[in-house]
Amino acid sequence: MCKRRGLFVAIATAAVMTASLVHAEEWPTRPIRVIVPLSAGSALDIVPRIVFEQLSKQLGQPIIVENRPGASGTIGGRAVAVADPDGYTLLAHSSAFVIAPSTVPNLPYDAIKDFAPVATLGNLPNVLVVSPSKNITKIQQLVALGKERPITFGSIGVGSPIQLAMERLRLSAGFKAQAISFRGAPEALVEAMTGRIDAYYSPVLPALSFIRDGKLIPLVVSSPTRSPALPNVPTSEEAGYPNSAYRFWLGVFAPAKTPPAIVDRLSNEIGKALQMPEVQEKLAQLGVQSMSMDSKQFGEFVKHELVINTDLAKAAGIAIP
Repeated sequence: MCKRRGLFVAIATAAVMTASLVHAEEWPTRPIRVIVPLSAGSALDIVPRIVFEQLSKQLGQPIIVENRPGASGTIGGRAVAVADPDGYTLLAHSSAFVIAPSTVPNLPYDAIKDFAPVATLGNLPNVLVVSPSKNITKIQQLVALGKERPITFGSIGVGSPIQLAMERLRLSAGFKAQAISFRGAPEALVEAMTGRIDAYYSPVLPALSFIRDGKLIPLVVSSPTRSPALPNVPTSEEAGYPNSAYRFWLGVFAPAKTPPAIVDRLSNEIGKALQMPEVQEKLAQLGVQSMSMDSKQFGEFVKHELVINTDLAKAAGIAIP
């Protein structure tokens, strides 16, 4: 009896795997929807559009990018968490995905259980900028100021990746700081240029033209390695502050229980799209750094990032009780 039962289970498992592979070979047969949980025009919006334009050509189906901003990205996240796990609804998100569980009360999904990580799209470093009127040209000067009195810095909401990048630097360097929230990067950049706030850890792209025009002074970048767009600007760790680097990554998720064969195919196809010269050129212009991971590697990375960001939010005093 046991042998028969074992044989039946083996046959059933093989049948399910075969069906999944067949499904993956047939997929996609209709348009794919990608939900971006931020407004149009942000880096999280622009980068996926570049990649999915190429992916659409590879898969032979339209890919529709839909912006669902609000509630720290949880509205868009929830929409994907409850979507049918058939490969036709995806989520393009950032490191904010692993911050929300520790900073957003009553999160409407489980970041680990409700999603299947698919692939990374890249790492987008931030650059710490100050107004020329501050007479600060080196990060050490800003740190010294922050040890005399709390420096003010721009943040795009409590618990945003921009805030956590600054909090990590603050904790490493040992200075005092106060976050000032703004609706978006343009507003924060204006306040930094005028000197109404002391500093802002800006995404590289919107700050580039102001840096080149001398309207903002770059001090350090947040990433573990220098930004190709700002090769002469050191990383915060190169400047002498260990454990101060912060990755602002972008990635793609599917609903949990999406057939593994579809997840793997998506991961492989996104990897191919990222290797296309025209895609690489467009991403390089945005300051995006390569961060290649397959679905399994990305899944482990997300779990690790969740732990790191939870600890960081607690240390910074912004975690929910």
